[in-house]
Amino acid sequence: MDRAPTFPLHEETSVRLGAPQRAVFDYLDDFRKLSAHMERRSGMMAGSSMTIETDAGAGRAVGSQVRMRGRMLGMELALTEVVTEREPPLRKAWQTADTRLLVVGDYRLGFELVPEGATTRARIFIDYTLPQHARWLGALFGRRYARWCIDRMAGDAARYFNHKPRSSP
Repeated sequence: MDRAPTFPLHEETSVRLGAPQRAVFDYLDDFRKLSAHMERRSGMMAGSSMTIETDAGAGRAVGSQVRMRGRMLGMELALTEVVTEREPPLRKAWQTADTRLLVVGDYRLGFELVPEGATTRARIFIDYTLPQHARWLGALFGRRYARWCIDRMAGDAARYFNHKPRSSP
């Protein structure tokens, strides 16, 4: 009998976005936008980045797969995520099917959207384990990395939807 994975660690964040629920779902449903922070070099990734590849479903259907690959400090990082839940325009979740990461192990990541008038409240969460091969690294940096990841997703969405154009002089 298959048992659902258990993820003992949890982080979440919430952000109010200046757009209707459907527009927010469409933005967050796009892995290229949602995971853009992974394709940019960052201090959290020791100056490295990862590439994102999607299958024909582009991560927009239950069962669809997304792969990320990169190198950090000379080590190869890779993961495969599978969409496990997708209920437009309310929620979406995906989890790892294969991971080679340093500070987190397997995880379940997702978002839930609640309309608030003309805006939408997005709750972005990650449930995760520590890596099996380097638990001490996970104990030191796992929570910080998990927070960084969901905060980048929320921040990128906030910049996209809440950006106010500057007035011309």
